[in-house]
Amino acid sequence: MSDTSTPAKVRNSNLELYRIITMVLIVAHHYVVNSGLMSTGGPIESDPLSFHSLFLLLFGAWGKVCINCYVLITGYFMCEKNITLKKFLKLVCVVEFYQVLIFGIFCVTGFEELSLVSLIKALIPVRAISDNFESVFIVFFLSIPFLNIVIRNMTERQHLRLLALLTFSYIILGTLPGFFVTMNYLSWFMVLFFIASYLRLYPKRIFGDTESWRIATIVCIIISSVSVIAMTILSARWHRDGLLSYYFVTDSNTLLAVLTGISSFMYFKNVDIPQSRLINTVGATTFGVLLIHANSDAMRQWLWVDTLNNVSTYYSPWGYIHAILSVAVVFVVCSFLDLLRIRLIEKPFLDALDKKIPQITSWYGQVENRLCEKLHVQ
Repeated sequence: MSDTSTPAKVRNSNLELYRIITMVLIVAHHYVVNSGLMSTGGPIESDPLSFHSLFLLLFGAWGKVCINCYVLITGYFMCEKNITLKKFLKLVCVVEFYQVLIFGIFCVTGFEELSLVSLIKALIPVRAISDNFESVFIVFFLSIPFLNIVIRNMTERQHLRLLALLTFSYIILGTLPGFFVTMNYLSWFMVLFFIASYLRLYPKRIFGDTESWRIATIVCIIISSVSVIAMTILSARWHRDGLLSYYFVTDSNTLLAVLTGISSFMYFKNVDIPQSRLINTVGATTFGVLLIHANSDAMRQWLWVDTLNNVSTYYSPWGYIHAILSVAVVFVVCSFLDLLRIRLIEKPFLDALDKKIPQITSWYGQVENRLCEKLHVQ
């Protein structure tokens, strides 16, 4: 892990705007899927073909697509960089900060019961390597130097062959009916890394064609939306157990989720947006927005069920407005809270850390060398 400190770079407002849009859509996805609206016997399943149900299904359809978008940004830029100790500690500390803080607040208020198991979970930044985004992202981040070794030692043809293999294994088999791919986000993030790194390392004329990617994004969104409506109608008429509305966007490795993610990423990468301090500032808080509003099952229960009461509001004439305003307010409040954390806690912490990084790196290098010597590792 490199300990080189580099000056802060100016963020690209086009991709920061993209981060904001994707995180808003992730919040909208959680509004629908984490609130009981789609549960067995819930209002959407009870009346799936009503206009309100179809609106909510489309409103919340983009969560898995946006996971792809978020990881593609990381892969695109990090395939030509090495992670630094400072960046890694920054990532781990923000995850741990919100885990401990929110857990402590819920315990003090009696909303969550304090136990040894729950305390250990709050104190450990990596809790699951299946579908817990922040835990998987930490491990994925640590794997980037090794992934970079792989891509730097492949030819373009070998890279394409690898992408063909991964596309068949993860995307094609993950989409076709009758096949089943056990989804693990760590390996999937690595697949996205190989896709993003190819787009970065082997530029083609089509990769820079903004208009083509804009059209492709619109087409993918339309097809995905039609698939949600069509599968809702079919599953409702077949009287199946549970709706199949999100069949073609049900997880990040489904074909439409991948195509929509790649096309929208390429469009925003190419589009020319003037530098905006506001966009860049808000964009820097998007990961914090995720860590706050999707922190735990207790947070999901408190936010979507007890506080916003999404299920009961479904039957209100203001249900549409409630959905839109709730997502907007959750994003704005979480973004503001994370901005306070960045200004009041993270910046002083990182300034102090800069002085300690050489000592930490030296200590780590000594420990690693001693261990390798004992194991006779070259």
